[in-house]
Amino acid sequence: MAATLLARGGGAAARALTFGCLRQLHTVYQTVELPETHQMLCQTCRDFAEKELVPIAAQLDKEHRFPAEQVKKMGALGLLAIDVPEEYKGAGLDYLAYSIAVEEISRGCASTGVVMSVNNSLYLGPILKFGSEEQKHQWIAPFTSGDKIGCFALSEPGNGSDAGAASTVARLDGNEWVLNGTKAWITNAWDASAVVVFATTDKSQKHKGISAFLVPMPTPGLSLGKKEDKLGIRASSTANLIFEDCRIPKANLLGQQGMGFKIAMQTLDSGRIGIASQALGIARGALDCAVDYAEKRLAFGSPISKLQAIQFKLADMALALEGARLLTWRAAMLKDNGKPYTKEAAMAKLAASEAATAISHQAIQILGGMGYVTEMPAERHYRDARITEIYEGTSEIQRLVIAGQLLKEYRG
Repeated sequence: MAATLLARGGGAAARALTFGCLRQLHTVYQTVELPETHQMLCQTCRDFAEKELVPIAAQLDKEHRFPAEQVKKMGALGLLAIDVPEEYKGAGLDYLAYSIAVEEISRGCASTGVVMSVNNSLYLGPILKFGSEEQKHQWIAPFTSGDKIGCFALSEPGNGSDAGAASTVARLDGNEWVLNGTKAWITNAWDASAVVVFATTDKSQKHKGISAFLVPMPTPGLSLGKKEDKLGIRASSTANLIFEDCRIPKANLLGQQGMGFKIAMQTLDSGRIGIASQALGIARGALDCAVDYAEKRLAFGSPISKLQAIQFKLADMALALEGARLLTWRAAMLKDNGKPYTKEAAMAKLAASEAATAISHQAIQILGGMGYVTEMPAERHYRDARITEIYEGTSEIQRLVIAGQLLKEYRG
């Protein structure tokens, strides 16, 4: 039978991907009865990753090359705006679908996975939740097709995990906001066409004096720092955004003045589900590589997969992966049901990122010398995994969030 998935909204005939009967899904997806739409989405993303990403992932990494062609194809499939309603040209699906899609794409190429995650959750997310109708049509609809992507500017060179200490400032001058300051570690910076920026509008109010703004890129007064030469996710661009008397219309304020910190924290909650999903994809890629090698590598007359030492490693890797996935899906489903999910998102991000690091580490150990050379993808998975414990809140911050929410629950 034929199935149609991710029909794109927007008035005209919807773009869609059709394919024949579903192939056998990975066993993990058979342990939970996912809706048919989600199963089809999973297979679609897996097919796309196998065809479009796996063959070029190593080259993209080596050349630090943004996957522009693949991003446009993902836009045509609806993967850059998965939970955005069709009226704004999104796919109109839910956050569980988003999590599944990010994992499958990241399994093929973690850099492409983070490009997808940033556009979906960090850029489109806050506009969808806090933007006016006019802002939604202006700043969301053009960023769903893959022709344009967005980015998110919260971190600064001097504040790191202290998101409330924004030294970038914005002052109102007539009908314009004037921005000055520097934002650091901005994913998609060199390839983005717009950015959600957080700046202090009232220093006396501290974190309550931070506001959020929508800034087109390029625009006068905004310049880009050098592309960072990174350990991993090297096909995604990362750079500073430098604001020097950057003027934007008064209407580009997102939400109300002083709401910036609230917008940032709620955006990071949902963004952590995306990074957890990216980490799951990296971990799956590493586990797949390790199992495949263990089945083919002969030692002492048999595949090394028959050795108890290898089997124990594989068992621990699979356990960490599937436990983290269930936490991630739980957080996504809580969000979809309109329930609080701050603690669960932090748990998912912490568990998945640490699982990705541990699993990719053990994959190299199983491959031995072959795991240390670029001929095999294991070393790339290892490098890509490390950042998942840092961005969207470090593992230490996740533990603080979890503990804070837990104590609040106990105190009533």
